[in-house]
Amino acid sequence: MSRRSRRGASPLTDVVQKYAAMQDELRRITALYDDYVQGLLDDAGINYLSVTSRTKSVSSFANKTTRTEDGRPVYDDPLSQITDQVGVRVITYVRTDVDAVADLLAASMRVLDDRDLGKVTASQGRFGYASRHLLVALDPAHASPELVAAIGDHAASVQVRTVLQHAWAEFEHDIRYKGQVPDDNAPDLDRRFTLAAGLLELADREFSEIRDQLKLAEVIRVEPATADEPIDADELAAFLGSHYAEAGWSRTDHYEWIAGVLHELGITSVDELSGLITTIDDSVIATKMGYKYPPGAVRRLDDALLAVHGSRYVNLPGNAHRRDALAARLEKLRAD
Repeated sequence: MSRRSRRGASPLTDVVQKYAAMQDELRRITALYDDYVQGLLDDAGINYLSVTSRTKSVSSFANKTTRTEDGRPVYDDPLSQITDQVGVRVITYVRTDVDAVADLLAASMRVLDDRDLGKVTASQGRFGYASRHLLVALDPAHASPELVAAIGDHAASVQVRTVLQHAWAEFEHDIRYKGQVPDDNAPDLDRRFTLAAGLLELADREFSEIRDQLKLAEVIRVEPATADEPIDADELAAFLGSHYAEAGWSRTDHYEWIAGVLHELGITSVDELSGLITTIDDSVIATKMGYKYPPGAVRRLDDALLAVHGSRYVNLPGNAHRRDALAARLEKLRAD
């Protein structure tokens, strides 16, 4: 019997070699998932800080294949059981947007697994790691045939958490996995990490309260724009926050973009916009669109403008990059 066979290394070595051969293909799939998830978020108008992605490295995969529980391997078939080969991470500002992102993914993709590790930690009476982990795959009913053909059934692991949850998780991971903490200091380290997690959870709650109060605050008028200028993006954000009080905030650059689209329609003041959208029954639009997630304020305005202006809105220069998507949404709005 050979030395490799006695150690039982050959089967795992073969698996790792196969995974190494898949790297180029996995990186291509990772990039496609990154673009797709970001496109979903942008289309829904949900506020987020960043979308990043990574393909699991060969060394990380190899380390995971060797895990054992009670002396037995955790993975009998690592290539199919290790499901985070393709990873996407969405960082939001507040906790309510974490749920909004998860709802959006559930409405647009096949969710194979969904774990809220923050709730797991809280159910144990502890403070600590908090993140929403979803395992998703494409849904042919929502994704384009070209994308389905390019990705197939390959799943992606999506982590969704707030910027404060992310800061805690990254710092905790960096410290603990460097193995530089003496055993005598471990209890104090655990206590300090727990204290920091509690403080950050409190800060997350306060940020949510601050946002909710600002959304309900009175809109402060600025000088009306001239015919050659779009509406001030900050004033527009404040107006939409009060008009669509139940909607979440959208990304800052999205308010600037929609202000430019309004300018293309000849709407250069919040008063003009208010006069237009107060004539629209938002509940009818919501029913026809069938939102299965909390759409952001910019998405709500986007659909209202689409309902009023129809094909003219679809064909605006500012919408050139998404005409097919708008045309599909217009069909929903026009349906009986």
